[in-house]
Amino acid sequence: MPAYVVGHKSPDTDSVCAAIALADLKSKLGVESKPAVQEDINDESKFVLDKFGVGAPEKVSDASDKQIFLVDHSDLSQTIDNLDKGELLGIVDHHKVGDVTTNNPIEVWTWPVGCTCTVLKNMYDFYNVELPKDLAGIMLCAILSDTVIFKSATCTDEDKKVGEELAKKAGVSDLTSLGMEMFKVKSAIEGTPIRDLVHRDYKDFDMSGNKVGIGQLEVVDLSLLDSVKEDLANDIKSIKGEGDYHSVFLLLTDIMKEGSELLMATDDPSVVEKAFGAKPDGEKAWLDGVMSRKKQVVPNFEKAFSS
Repeated sequence: MPAYVVGHKSPDTDSVCAAIALADLKSKLGVESKPAVQEDINDESKFVLDKFGVGAPEKVSDASDKQIFLVDHSDLSQTIDNLDKGELLGIVDHHKVGDVTTNNPIEVWTWPVGCTCTVLKNMYDFYNVELPKDLAGIMLCAILSDTVIFKSATCTDEDKKVGEELAKKAGVSDLTSLGMEMFKVKSAIEGTPIRDLVHRDYKDFDMSGNKVGIGQLEVVDLSLLDSVKEDLANDIKSIKGEGDYHSVFLLLTDIMKEGSELLMATDDPSVVEKAFGAKPDGEKAWLDGVMSRKKQVVPNFEKAFSS
């Protein structure tokens, strides 16, 4: 029986591509592995896989009686159901260490970089395993997506270095053009249900005992969301009412202006001002220069909720 490599709920491009890459690497190292996703992949991920001719992972939502590798997360709120009823073999990630625990020692690669695929490229190099051209292409796309074409605060020199190496391997000469192609796909909203937009890149967090949901929509121009912004605001209120949430936030990130409008449904709007020093205007706030949920939003909210 193969081990399954799976990313977080509401899979983004890094989560999908990292699962594919780690399954390939582990299989070549003698541990038969298959990539998996917990839910349907988004349009950007479909575009990336189609562009480089890579098949989509199968959907697996229950870890019972399975061997599991986790990529792009280590939080129980984001992970596959019944992880404790399976066997966790390893974690490859670029976020803070979460609350997943194990009974036995496991392999863990967790680096402070902008993308899990940056870590994975170094793993291929470490084990001296040849990286296929098609996987180099999708891993490059994951880096461009996660680092917002190297503009995000999460981006490191290592991400840029690995991006250039992957581009050479994949035969990509213009990284910015490829990144803009992806973000145009990511920006498309026509015909997409509002809940799907909110959940396009969404994660739940435990912040000092408070359940907090944070989603993010990245677009090339914030005006593209004008027709749906009110519906998005209403839907995060619905999500808050459907679960035991203190707050649900949605970042609307403009990659050209390099900032985000924060929509909020919260029991305590003051946490926004505590976190960012920005006084909310009704149920929204503009966060200049804020583009990364991982580095600029989650840590700030965690401090605000703990104070």
